[in-house]
Amino acid sequence: MPSLDRMQNAVLVLNASYEPINVCAARRALVLVLKGVASAEEHVACYVHSARQSIKLPSVIRLLEYRRIPHQSRALSRKNILLRDRYTCQYCGKTLPSGELTLDHVLPRSRAGESSWENLVACCNPCNNRKGSRTPEEANMKLHRAPRPFTLHTNRHLMRMLGKGDDQWRKYLFY
Repeated sequence: MPSLDRMQNAVLVLNASYEPINVCAARRALVLVLKGVASAEEHVACYVHSARQSIKLPSVIRLLEYRRIPHQSRALSRKNILLRDRYTCQYCGKTLPSGELTLDHVLPRSRAGESSWENLVACCNPCNNRKGSRTPEEANMKLHRAPRPFTLHTNRHLMRMLGKGDDQWRKYLFY
């Protein structure tokens, strides 16, 4: 039986047209395959066992029916802000684990700064403390990248980054 960590591995999800549309956990991909909603296009060298059968874990799945994907906007969440900013402090440029990052309001909440895609950035604790309730300009700090909403382009870029080290994903991501 695979470790629980294996069941969290990223799996590339393709539309019926082979267009990459998402990334999900191996557990979710396996459910989609078992329900007959998707087929496994690529596998990893790991099996899931039941009483009657062994199934290889997928690394790429393809939906069997074409799904029209509207211009999607992702929910505003800590996880999605960290993903957008690539787990990198937007002030000092350090890449850190999610537990060592906070979210910073570029225009502080104390000055009516909203919690929005355009006002939140990933930030390490030392930089967040240094900035305090000031704007980056007042704190003499510069943003590496201006915060923007999570777009389809951002989503595709993330899929390419996740698949960079995976030869099985490469042929589907159009490098």
